[in-house]
This record gives sequence, C-alpha cells and structure tokens, in this order.
Amino acid sequence: MFDRSRRNLLSRRRTPALQRMPWVVDEDTFVDRCTRCSKCIDACETQIIVKGDGGFPTVDFTRGECTFCTRCADACPEALFHPTSEQPWGLKAQISQNCLAHHKIECRSCGDMCEVQAIRFKLQAGGVALPELDLDACTGCGACLSVCPASAITMVTKELEEK
Repeated sequence: MFDRSRRNLLSRRRTPALQRMPWVVDEDTFVDRCTRCSKCIDACETQIIVKGDGGFPTVDFTRGECTFCTRCADACPEALFHPTSEQPWGLKAQISQNCLAHHKIECRSCGDMCEVQAIRFKLQAGGVALPELDLDACTGCGACLSVCPASAITMVTKELEEK
C-alpha cells in the first residue's frame, strides 16, 4: 500500500492530493484497490490521464480537458468508480491574479474554450475586460487550464477553496 500521508507530513506542502478521474471513489479506497493496470490511461479519449506518484493514474489538465466520456470508468476492472449518473467530481476552476487581464493585457483564451460559458468577461471602462467565473456553471472539465498563457487557472475542490 502507498501511504501519501507520510510524505505530506514531512514536506509541509499545502498542495491538494493528486486529481483522480471523474466519479472515482475516495483517495484511500482508490489507493488500496487500484492495481495500476493502466486501462483507464489507455481508454482516455483526450489522453489527460497519466501515471502519477507510485504509478497510480491521475488527471493532468495541462494536457487537455476531461470530456466526461466515462471511458476510464468503463475500462476499470476494479470497483473504483461511483455510478456515472452522479456528479463527476467537485472540481471547479479558479482564476488567480496572475491572469493577463488583471495586468491590462487582453486575453480571452479561457472563455473561448469554455463550452458551458462559465467564464465570461466583464467590460471595464478604460481597461480590458476581466474574467468572471460562474461556479454553478463550471463543470471542472479543465478546458480553460491548458490554454491559459499565464498559468493563472487552477482546478480546486470546494473544500480546498473554503480554506
């Protein structure tokens, strides 16, 4: 068994646990039951599932977006996923002050990629339009993250955002 808590104890990192696939069970159950067979990695249509720490699969949004195709869950031979009729995860995009628009540079890359239009831009008198994120509309697909030239977008869970 791979014990991530021991590593975090010594590192004092405040980074969240690695992002697993949509609909996946809790982290402890996942690490206990995942055989690291890579079937979910091979099945991913956008190739965003990669081998992470200890060979366990994780999602890398810098490679693209999750289309919620359910192929990872369908390919997994273990009982590691909740029913795909449920919400896929609690991830939401978060835009930091590193956003080019906050530095008076016009950029709407994230909004152009957001299929559900969760990122809109509010016009500013004498300045560039600033992004506004509708968290209720955001699916957490990550399409906005890989196209951001300033790496100003991260994916966070509701619990992490409240801290």
